[in-house]
Amino acid sequence: MATANQFIKPLTTKINENGNLEIGGCDLVNLADKYATPLYVIDEFTLRSICKDYKSAFAKYPKSQMMYASKALCSLATTAIIAQEGFGFDVVSGGEIYTVHKAGADMSKVLFNGHNKSYDELCMALDVNVGRISVDNFFELSLLDEIAKSKNKNVNILLRITPGIECHTHEYIQTGHLDCKFGFDLTQIDEVIDLLLTEYTNLHLVGLHAHVGSQIFESSIYADEIEILIKEISRVDEKFGLKLSEINIGGGLGVKYVDTDCPPSVVEIAEVIIQKLYETTEKYGVELPTLILEPGRSIISTSGVTLYTIGSSKQVPRATKYVSVDGGMADNLRPAMYQAEYCAQIANKPEIDDTLQKVTIAGKFCESGDILIKNIELPNPEEGDILCVYNTGAYNYSMASNYNKAPRPAMVLVNNSQSDIIVNRETYEDLISHETIPNGLKEQ
Repeated sequence: MATANQFIKPLTTKINENGNLEIGGCDLVNLADKYATPLYVIDEFTLRSICKDYKSAFAKYPKSQMMYASKALCSLATTAIIAQEGFGFDVVSGGEIYTVHKAGADMSKVLFNGHNKSYDELCMALDVNVGRISVDNFFELSLLDEIAKSKNKNVNILLRITPGIECHTHEYIQTGHLDCKFGFDLTQIDEVIDLLLTEYTNLHLVGLHAHVGSQIFESSIYADEIEILIKEISRVDEKFGLKLSEINIGGGLGVKYVDTDCPPSVVEIAEVIIQKLYETTEKYGVELPTLILEPGRSIISTSGVTLYTIGSSKQVPRATKYVSVDGGMADNLRPAMYQAEYCAQIANKPEIDDTLQKVTIAGKFCESGDILIKNIELPNPEEGDILCVYNTGAYNYSMASNYNKAPRPAMVLVNNSQSDIIVNRETYEDLISHETIPNGLKEQ
């Protein structure tokens, strides 16, 4: 069964009676006119559908907890929707903890992850009763125990380890190989457990956590990871008599950005993961652990699109035709950072016709590398057309900046022909709201 991560477009995308693209029952040209561009659009139906796919696919396993990786996109509204679908949350900063808490999420289903958590962030996590903290290094072990003792709290922790697995994805989003900034090496686990049993007595180790990367297309990667984790749980039990009851295998399932991408479905990875858990727990004589999974991109990406208004164009003699839009790397850094690829259509003339031109979509920012899409065929793109770029739900808003002093875009949620603002567009006043001129400068 296909799941939403295997589609480029939101599930509700269609061409309406006006000949325009429509998502969630809302005409995209009308959305651009009403809310201005650039504009992030999230389709609620697609978002809820993929959440249900995950819950259904893993329902065959008796003990599982889905935790949405908030770094993909963290807003009050999207958090509320995902929480309503029964998910917990993987958070990596104080800001994400604050947002998830304010959105009303069950904090017992929240895991605080990250390799350099600050004192203030750890204090906040304990104050709002985050359910798990994934400890990444020896410094954090000591700091967290100190904070826990000062607050007279016992804290459930996972140890994040580097399993030594390299997946075939961009080197910037590989996280499981040995030469990596995240997690303990397997050879360090015994030293950690000795410290937990003797010194750091306010920390209670409940399981192991690993993450091998992002935009993963190889389902076998998860099986390899489970083998390592279950084997290690068995060894820890045999040596220390310590029975770990949870494994967190991260997330990272890929999505379909372009036609050549072929990610497995949620159903496919669930079958691989569940089968491997049964095999390895029997092989190593371990009780079935609680499985924690942290999907992020595959939950939110396909539900999101970004709308732009086309402006100037430039035909380089005997070379590229550049078509510029009113956004770019400040609202979508991924092409410049990861060489990420995207698909797009012109929302006000989506039908393929004989006027197709091969063009490169350029952003408006003062960088030669501000290119959103290279060599895409579009029907006679003109000034004023509305360009819809697909699959921008993950990491676009999260990585957005004010480069060139650009206000960040608004975000709207669409569903059943209704649109609602869930992130207001920044204003120029917002841009300078935290800036001051010292009195000494004013007097000159």
